[in-house]
Amino acid sequence: MKSRIVAVWLGVAVLISVTSLIAHHSPSAIFDMKKKVTLKGSVTKVDWVNPHIVVYMDAKGDDGNVESWKFESNPPRWFTKVGVTRADFAQAIGQTVTVLIVKAVDGSKYGYLQKITFPNGNEISLEEGQKEEIRP
Repeated sequence: MKSRIVAVWLGVAVLISVTSLIAHHSPSAIFDMKKKVTLKGSVTKVDWVNPHIVVYMDAKGDDGNVESWKFESNPPRWFTKVGVTRADFAQAIGQTVTVLIVKAVDGSKYGYLQKITFPNGNEISLEEGQKEEIRP
C-alpha cells in the first residue's frame, strides 16, 4: 500500500515538473526572431503581469483597416530594473506609440516587443535593455 502511494506521488511530481517546463518557452519557438516589423498605433490595454507583460495595440494595416495586435514582452521586474514602470505604460493607453516587434511564426497579429517609443519620445529597447530619453 505504501509503495503505491509513493508511486502515485512520484508520478504527480514528474507531471508537475514536465508541465512547468513546457509552460516556459523560448521566444524563438513562437516568434520569427528574424522577421522584425515596425508598427505605429494606439495602445488599448496593458496587462502588467508575470511572467510577461502584454501590450495590446490598434494599428492601421497595409489596406488601411485597423488591426488589433497583441505583444508579449519581458516580465514587470525587468522593466522596473531599467526604470520603466506600470505608470509609464498606463500613460500610453489611448496614445500613439511606435513599436518594433518580431512577428509570431503562425502569421497572426501577435508579436514579441523589441522596442517601444512612448508618446513623450522616451523609448525602451529590450535588445539593449536601456531606457532612453529623446529630446527634441
